[in-house]
Amino acid sequence: MPVAELLRLGTARTIVRWGDPVLHRRARPVTDFGDAFQQLLADMFATNQAASGAGLAAQQIGVDLAAFIYDCTDETGRRRTGVVCNPECELPEGDERRLVSYDEGCLSLPGAFVDVDRPDVATCRGFDQYGDPVTLTGGGTFGRCLQHETDHLNGMVFGDRLSSRKRKQLYRRFEETAAEYPVGWPAE
Repeated sequence: MPVAELLRLGTARTIVRWGDPVLHRRARPVTDFGDAFQQLLADMFATNQAASGAGLAAQQIGVDLAAFIYDCTDETGRRRTGVVCNPECELPEGDERRLVSYDEGCLSLPGAFVDVDRPDVATCRGFDQYGDPVTLTGGGTFGRCLQHETDHLNGMVFGDRLSSRKRKQLYRRFEETAAEYPVGWPAE
């Protein structure tokens, strides 16, 4: 189904929180790109929109599949919207590698943000919503989203990349805003 249709047809679902086992293990590869999967993608877009996110992994709505959606801007300000299944993320190395510190959050730990160093650009190879090969390269929020969502599919939350001091700071910020994100958010 075209992305424009996926953006129009979904229903927001509840986002699972850090600590849920589905977020902390590697996702199963997508092998069936049929109607049920298309509906899942539409629901992921609706959930991401309801939560004002930049991207969402299937695991974040409790589905153990290696797929994520993105809807954010790249380093030029251009909106990028789409699907990546079974991704492999490539990051620059050596002289090409430039780290950027940016306030990062996660819809599975809503309301909490902390600076995270990540490479300024990423390339992600995988498959689109039809099962066709796709290669995406970008920076800005889009490049960070490619890295963040691929991490999810590998069973890693961005807190796993933080020092214990920064992780404690992140959890404090979550506790300060937790009442704004009740169980069932953003579906309810």
